[in-house]
Amino acid sequence: MGNWLTRLDPENFVDRLLIIDGHAYAYRAFHAIRDLRAPDGQPTNAIYGFVKMLAKMRATIAPTHLIVVWDGGLSAERLAALPEYKAQRPEMPDGLKPQLDGIVGWLQAAGVASFCGEGVEADDYIACLAQRASGVAMTVVIASADKDFMQLVSPRVGLLNPNDKSETVWTDGQVRNKTGVEPSQIVDWLSLMGDNVDNIPGVPGVGPKTAADLLNRFGSVENLFARLDEVKSERLRAALRDSANAVQRNRDLVRLRDDLACEFSPAELVEKPADAGRLRELYRRWGFKGMLAALGEPQDGRQTILI
Repeated sequence: MGNWLTRLDPENFVDRLLIIDGHAYAYRAFHAIRDLRAPDGQPTNAIYGFVKMLAKMRATIAPTHLIVVWDGGLSAERLAALPEYKAQRPEMPDGLKPQLDGIVGWLQAAGVASFCGEGVEADDYIACLAQRASGVAMTVVIASADKDFMQLVSPRVGLLNPNDKSETVWTDGQVRNKTGVEPSQIVDWLSLMGDNVDNIPGVPGVGPKTAADLLNRFGSVENLFARLDEVKSERLRAALRDSANAVQRNRDLVRLRDDLACEFSPAELVEKPADAGRLRELYRRWGFKGMLAALGEPQDGRQTILI
């Protein structure tokens, strides 16, 4: 933990905002824990896993500010540019759908901020929050495995990738090790090779290594196409020439929109006092006996919430 604190908190301590990709962690929790049910038979695996994951992230990051951001639908602009955008993604599992309201209800009871805007992709809102927070000298840690967020990495913004078992917060060094390019080149890197997860086709025959090699040589997509004759491989040169319009379109699809009209109030992202009574109700309903016991008994009207 000390290494990333040194990189992201050069003055040893600043306000630290943890932004959690809500749907990503709900899915992760759902698939990590199987067949956990409440006394009434309703599934609770995603809820239980999400609460435990959030507790672990709190311990790792020690945020002063915290928010969970949820997808509110696909961007109309991206769909207009590419109707097939994310079209291949399967429907949400039936067992997960009813648990999302439970997770949001738990966040409210626990005093944790969350956001979901109709037609607003979580990635864009997260980018907007990160831009606003880093602009007022806050350190930002984004918790997600989505590779799009690598474009946001900066001296003030790091990534907590749940797929990285070391629990290291990624800075530019980890991004370079993973991709072969700088964070500032991630949009061009993804635009060249495409993104199967989002159903964005790239240049035929161009994978991660070729895309990185091209960007390390030419610096950017603009320079690459301006100097296309310098590409030695005739096959690659032809593929790039034929895909020029698609690559430019991809850049608009891949680039996260940090210019949304997102309201940013740091005070609203400080965790509020938890509603112990409401948490007890939820834990009893879900059959979370360990979490219920950890609440203990309130003393003098005050309650320490342990999860």
